Amino acid sequence: MFLSVFDVFKIGIGPSSSHTMGPMTAARRFLDEIAAGQWVGPSGVAISRLQARLHGSLAYTGVGHATDRAVILGLAGHLPHLIDPDAMDGIVETVSREKIVKPDGHPVYDFDPAQDLVLDRKTPLPGHANGMSFSGLDADCRVLVRRNYFSVGGGFVQSEEELQLARAAIAAPVMADVPYPFRNAAEMLDMAARSGLSIAAMKRANEETVRSRADLDAGLDALHDAMMGCIDRGLALDGILPGGLKVKRRAKAIAAQLSSEWQSNRFNPMLANEWLGVYAMAVNEENAAGGRVVTAPTNGAAGVVPAVLRYLKQFAEIPSRAMVHDFLLAAAAIGGIIKHNASISGAEVGCQGEVGSASAMAAAGVAQALGGTPAQVENAAEIALEHHLGMTCDPVGGLVQVPCIERNGLGAVKAVTAATLALRGDGTHFVPLDACIETMRQTGRDMDERYKETSQGGLAVNVVAC
Repeated sequence: MFLSVFDVFKIGIGPSSSHTMGPMTAARRFLDEIAAGQWVGPSGVAISRLQARLHGSLAYTGVGHATDRAVILGLAGHLPHLIDPDAMDGIVETVSREKIVKPDGHPVYDFDPAQDLVLDRKTPLPGHANGMSFSGLDADCRVLVRRNYFSVGGGFVQSEEELQLARAAIAAPVMADVPYPFRNAAEMLDMAARSGLSIAAMKRANEETVRSRADLDAGLDALHDAMMGCIDRGLALDGILPGGLKVKRRAKAIAAQLSSEWQSNRFNPMLANEWLGVYAMAVNEENAAGGRVVTAPTNGAAGVVPAVLRYLKQFAEIPSRAMVHDFLLAAAAIGGIIKHNASISGAEVGCQGEVGSASAMAAAGVAQALGGTPAQVENAAEIALEHHLGMTCDPVGGLVQVPCIERNGLGAVKAVTAATLALRGDGTHFVPLDACIETMRQTGRDMDERYKETSQGGLAVNVVAC
C-alpha cells in the first residue's frame, strides 16, 4: 500500500478539502474527460451545456463550504493548487452574470449556476456521503454524458469504479511496487524491525521509487514553507470571517499578547500550549477565509500539523531540515494507514477522521523528530487518535468555523501530549494503533448521519447561526 506524502499533504484552498477542493477537482476532471473523448454520443451532436448536481453532505452544507463556488471554478477550468485565491470572486461573478463557462481548450458552454447547479438533499448517491453528478447536454437539452464522482476526504476524488476498487483493495494482497508496502501499523512495525529503519526512513524509501531524492526534499520544503506561510498570514490578519456567523479572527490579537508577555520575561507555564493553539487557529482562520492552505490530512484539520511543527521549531529548537522532513514523512505514513483502513472524511466518520487523524499524524511526527523508536511513534499516533474517538462533525451554519477553528488548537495540544507520553515509555502499550483505527471506522459507520457534516445535529442545531 503506497500513498504519497504529496497525496496526504496537498496545497490548495479553503475552506474544505472534501467540500471545496474535491468538487473543484471533480468538475475539472469532468472537463478533461470530455476533452479526451471519453464518452460516446450520436453522430453530429456536441455538448453545448453543462449541469452539476450535488448530493448528500455536499448538498446539505455546500453553500457554507463554498462547494457551489468550487464547482463553478472547476467548470471554468481551474484547479485548487493553481488558482489565485484573490481571483476567485471575480471568476464566480463573471460566470453567474454571463451564464457561460469558457475553459481553456474547450468551446464555450452554457452554464447558469442558478439553474444548472442543483443541491439535491433528497437523493443521496450510493457509495459515499459526498456524491456529485456532472452532465453534458446538447442544444436540445438531451443528456449526452453523465459522470458521478465522490469527494472522499482530503481533496481525493474517485469515480464510481474507482471507489469500488479502492474498497476492494483494502483486503487485496500487498503490492510489491515499493520497498516497504505496509498496509497497517502492524506491518509497518514488522518491516521496521526487520529492516532496522525508522518509519520516516521507510517512507522516504517508498517515495524515492517514484521521484528523486532531490525532488522529494524540494517537495517537502515546499509543503513546510506553505504551512509556515499560512501560519504567518493568519497571524498578520484580523477582521470578520465570511459566511454570516460574524466570527472574528483572533489569532493575531492573541499572538500579540503572547509576544508581549514573552518579551517582558513574565513567567507563563501555559505559554507553549497557548502558542500551539494560536498557530492552529491562524491556519484555520485562513482556511475559513478561503485562503491557501495545506490539507493535513484535510482542510478542516489543516491547522494541527503545521501548529505542532511550528511549536517544535520554536520550543524544542529543531532547526534541522532533515528533522522537518522526517516529521512530515512519519506523519504522512500514519495518515496513509488511517485513510487506507478507515477514513479521513468528516462526512463519512465525523471529525474523529479529520482532527483525530491530524492529531495522530502530528503526534507521530513529533515522536519521530525527537528520535523516537518506531514503536514509540506508533504509540504516539494511537494515543492521539484514541482520545478523539467519537468526535462528531457538526459545523454551525455549515461553515468550517465553529467548532472547527478551536478544535484544531485542541488537536495540536493533544498531539504534543500524546507524543511526550509515548516518548516517556518504551513503546509497549495496551491498545494497538490498528485497533484504534478500526474502532474509528466502526464508530463512524454507526454514527448518526446528523453528526457527519450535514449540520443537522449537535452544535449546528443547538447554536443559533446569526
